[in-house]
Amino acid sequence: MDITWDGTVLVLHGAFDVRSTWEVRAAIYACLEDGDTDVVVDMSEVTTIDATALRLLAVATRHAWLSGHHLTVRNPGTAVRRMAHLTRLAHAIEVERAAATA
Repeated sequence: MDITWDGTVLVLHGAFDVRSTWEVRAAIYACLEDGDTDVVVDMSEVTTIDATALRLLAVATRHAWLSGHHLTVRNPGTAVRRMAHLTRLAHAIEVERAAATA
């Protein structure tokens, strides 16, 4: 797992699974504690995800909400969406809505 920062956007690259959850968790919580900004987790480069990683996103989303912030997932791929539905965590993760084009 590789994490890059683009302002308040965390861009994840590679496999997001139990082996990388501590690193992603630390990055998300550091971003939430740094200021009064919301956090976006860009998952367009995530190749695979497991239930542990999705639970981390669900808990971090709730933590952000309770502290007056938002944590939003951007560009989750098909594999990420499928796993979110299989684990029944899709409702606990806020996915950024794409703007409609005319």
